[in-house]
Amino acid sequence: MFKSVKTGLGLACVLAVMAGCSSTDTDDTAQQEMAQQPEPVVETAPEPETAVPLDNVVYFDFDQSLLKPETRELLIQHADRLRGSAQAVRLEGHADELGTREYNLALGERRANAVRDFLVLQGVDAASLEVISYGEERPAQAGSSESARAMNRRVVIVK
Repeated sequence: MFKSVKTGLGLACVLAVMAGCSSTDTDDTAQQEMAQQPEPVVETAPEPETAVPLDNVVYFDFDQSLLKPETRELLIQHADRLRGSAQAVRLEGHADELGTREYNLALGERRANAVRDFLVLQGVDAASLEVISYGEERPAQAGSSESARAMNRRVVIVK
């Protein structure tokens, strides 16, 4: 009996080795078919261009609401981005602390209106532009130096 068990185990080992070494045509065929098929082409949408942030502050000279030439170039770039957009934009006019509160509120409004008018001339929808004046109430730079006052004579474009 021991001999028949030994023969059976030997036969089982031989069959296991043969089964592990054999290959089927279906495995080879599947690998050949995959190798022959071209790889699928995946089209990706182009990356959206990231817009370079524009400066959102326009500065003015003392007691003026006239746009400077360098300001016009900046506003043209803003107009290009805003034209045809439904995005609402707030134009906040500011002034330095020189002058009365009422005068500075009016000056801030004139400055914001000057920016609005220029943007409208460039094709921006006037209905998307809101004008507000803070006068001297929200200084960008605290202090009474000329450099602080110059930083406060501005219109801020808020999107």
